[in-house]
Amino acid sequence: MKILHIPCLEDNYSYLVINEKTKEAAAVDPAEPHKVFRAAQENGVHLKLVLTTHHHWDHAGGNDKIKQIVPAIKVYGGSVDNVRGCTNKVENGDRIPLGDEISILCLHTPCHTQGHISYYVTGKDGEDPAVFTGDTLFIAGCGKFFEGTAEQMYQSLCVTLGSLPKPTQVFCGHEYTEKNFQFAITVEPDNEKIRQKLAWAQQQRRSGLPTIPSTIGEELETNPFMRVDLPDVQRKVGCKSPVEAIREIRQRKDTWKPTA
Repeated sequence: MKILHIPCLEDNYSYLVINEKTKEAAAVDPAEPHKVFRAAQENGVHLKLVLTTHHHWDHAGGNDKIKQIVPAIKVYGGSVDNVRGCTNKVENGDRIPLGDEISILCLHTPCHTQGHISYYVTGKDGEDPAVFTGDTLFIAGCGKFFEGTAEQMYQSLCVTLGSLPKPTQVFCGHEYTEKNFQFAITVEPDNEKIRQKLAWAQQQRRSGLPTIPSTIGEELETNPFMRVDLPDVQRKVGCKSPVEAIREIRQRKDTWKPTA
């Protein structure tokens, strides 16, 4: 299994998941379809699938065009998310094959949108799995609660995604990492791992490099939204339950302004 990131629009990431044995590929959120198709051509692979995380235009807006470029392509999206160009609606627990070695498990992760799907991808033995989290889980952050509740985001982040194997690589939908760590420090100022990751993210961005992927293990150590089960984090934000804490941290993030 090979994964390529493709910067799109202002700060989005699209991805290609490549089965190196069969030369088949799945495109995740191909917001700029010509760019994604060109990457597939350059790597000598055939686009078979589109995996759409949610219906927002900067994730699903390229689906109609990519269907024109590759008429036989299948476009997957959440069954209740009204994804543009969708040919195959998926539910939590559905599996999609990509050749004979790669399996894609659909995980319903609602809140940012009600039908948001994260895609958990496993390859052959010995390869780390990967998860494409769209706008539910960012590195050191999470998406805004546009269509859902704190209860839903807690379930999506801390239960569904948080229970994946710790080595699982996290590929999110946007390059928000540096600002997310700047905010995370305000929640846990004594978390040395957050400070280290912030310095690393700043260096990556100065060098013009991406900050993806993270891992589920790293997120459990440094992402305040995935650390709300910890009594210490709850105390720091004046809350007594994980759901209260995730709601409070999201409200703080919504009004937070990064310092220059």
